[in-house]
Amino acid sequence: MKTDILVIGGGIAGLSFAIKIAQKRSDLRIDVLTKTVENESNTRYAQGGVAAVWDFDKDSFQKHVEDTLDAGDGLCKQSIVEIVVNEGPQRVQEIIDWGTRFDKHGEDYDLGREGGHTENRILHYKDLTGWEIQRALVAESKRYANIHIHEHYFAVDIITQHHLGWNITRLTPDIECYGCYALNKKTGEIETFLAKTTMMATGGTGQVYKNTTNPVIATGDGIAMVYRAKGRVSDMEFVQFHPTALYNPSGDNPNFLVSEAVRGFGGILKTPDGKEFMEKYDPRKSLAPRDIVARAIDSEMKIWGSECMYLDCRHLDKEAFYAHFPTIYDKCKSIGIDPMTDMIPVVPACHYQCGGILVDEIGKSSIKNLYACGECSCTGLHGANRLASNSLLEALVFGHRIANDTLEHIDSQEIKKGIPNWNAAGTTDPQEMVLITQSTKELKDLMSYYVGIVRSNVRLKRALDRLFILYRETEDLYNTTTISPQLCELRNLVTIAYLITRSAATRRESRGLHFTTDYPNEQPFLQNTIL
Repeated sequence: MKTDILVIGGGIAGLSFAIKIAQKRSDLRIDVLTKTVENESNTRYAQGGVAAVWDFDKDSFQKHVEDTLDAGDGLCKQSIVEIVVNEGPQRVQEIIDWGTRFDKHGEDYDLGREGGHTENRILHYKDLTGWEIQRALVAESKRYANIHIHEHYFAVDIITQHHLGWNITRLTPDIECYGCYALNKKTGEIETFLAKTTMMATGGTGQVYKNTTNPVIATGDGIAMVYRAKGRVSDMEFVQFHPTALYNPSGDNPNFLVSEAVRGFGGILKTPDGKEFMEKYDPRKSLAPRDIVARAIDSEMKIWGSECMYLDCRHLDKEAFYAHFPTIYDKCKSIGIDPMTDMIPVVPACHYQCGGILVDEIGKSSIKNLYACGECSCTGLHGANRLASNSLLEALVFGHRIANDTLEHIDSQEIKKGIPNWNAAGTTDPQEMVLITQSTKELKDLMSYYVGIVRSNVRLKRALDRLFILYRETEDLYNTTTISPQLCELRNLVTIAYLITRSAATRRESRGLHFTTDYPNEQPFLQNTIL
C-alpha cells in the first residue's frame, strides 16, 4: 500500500488531523490504521470533557495557563502551555462545527469544573464526552473520499533505514520514517504501508498496570515502536493515576471511571466511617490536583487496611446528578450501589501517560517524516502532572499544527523505494498461548506493586531486574514464532514498563506524579528525562 499520509491511530488526534488535511487537499490519499474498529479509541473513554476558556467574563487565558503550570509542578514548557491554551477555543469550536454536542443551560454551555482548575471551563456531554467527540469525528471523516480507514490493522514496527540494512543507533543522524509494517488481523498477514508522511496517534499505555481506566487497546504501541526505531522518548515516569475508579470486587478491565467532574459537582471523598480526609493533605480538599488526591487515597487505604475509599454523593440532588452522570449512576446501580443512598467505593487506577514520544511545537519527532500527537506524544504541556481535561485540547491543537506543517512539505516528499516486504522465515506458530498470557499478568503485577503511585529505589531495582528477564523471554518468543496481536502487545508493554521504570529510577526526587520514599521532598532537579 502506497499513500501520501499514513495515520496510525483513529482517536481525536488521528482523525482531527486527517480531516484537516482532507478539507484542504482532496488530491492527497490519507490512510488511517486502527487496530480494532473505527469507533474504538482512548478518546472514546474520556468522561470529563475538554478544558477551554469559554466564559471570558469570569475566566481568562492567563488563569488557564497558571492552572496548567501549577499542576505540572515546574516541568511544563510554558511556551507550549500558552500555545495550547490560546489556540484551544478555536479548535474546540471547529469540532462543534463538525457536529460535536456539548451540554447547555439555555443558550450557554454548561461549563464544569475539575480538580486543579480555578474556574468553570470544562465543556462536556453528560459523562460521555469522549464518546460524543469520537462519534462526531468518525461521521465527519466519512464526508471525505480521500480518507481511508482500515479496521483491524495492528502496526508492528515503523520502517526506517534499519530495514534497508543500516546499523541504526540513538546517535545516528537523520533517521527517516518510510511508513510501517502492519498485521492484518483478519488474514494474519503482515502488510507494508509506505507513506511520504506518517503520524503516530496510538493513545496511551494504561494496560501496563493491573488497574486502569484505559481500554484494552491502550498498550503503548506507538511509543514502543518509536523507541525501538531509536527515536527520542521523554518523561515516562509521570504516569497519572486517576483517584476515583469504581472499585468492583468482581473485577473490571478496564476499571470504570468515576469522573473527576463528580467531585467538581460536589462529591466528597470520605473514609469507610463517613469522615472527610482530604483536608489533611491539601487545602483544596477533594478538588486538589489528581496526583495529590491519588496519593491521599492510597495513603488512607494503607492506614485503614482497606481496598478502597469512598465518594459521598448522597447529599446531591438526584435529578441533577442523573442528568449530568447517567452512565456513572447506571453503572453503580448495576453492581448494587445507589449513589443517592450509598457511598461509591473508589480506588486509584492508571489513567494517563504524561510522557511519550518527544516532539517539538509542531509535533515533529526526532525521526524525519514522523509526527506524534495525543497521549502517545510528549509536547511539554503536562509537565509532571496533567491538568484535568487538557488532553483532548492538546490533541486538537497539535493535530491542527501538524496538519499545517504537513501541507507545507508534502509536495516535496517522495515515497521511499526498495523497501523489503516483511520476512517471517524461520518462525512457527506458537504452541502455548499461556506463555504470552502469563507474562502479561506478571508484567502488570510487578508494575502495580513496584512502580505504582508510591515508589522506592529497592522497588524500582527489583522491577528492572524482573523486566530484563521478561524482555529476553518475550524477544525469544517474538523471534521464533509467527506474529500475533497478543505477542505484539506484550512486547510493547514490556518496552513501556522498562521506559517508565528506567525514567523513574533516573529521577532522584519526588515531583508531580512521581513520588519516591527515598526522596520524599522535592529537589531542584527541574529537567526532563529523555531516553
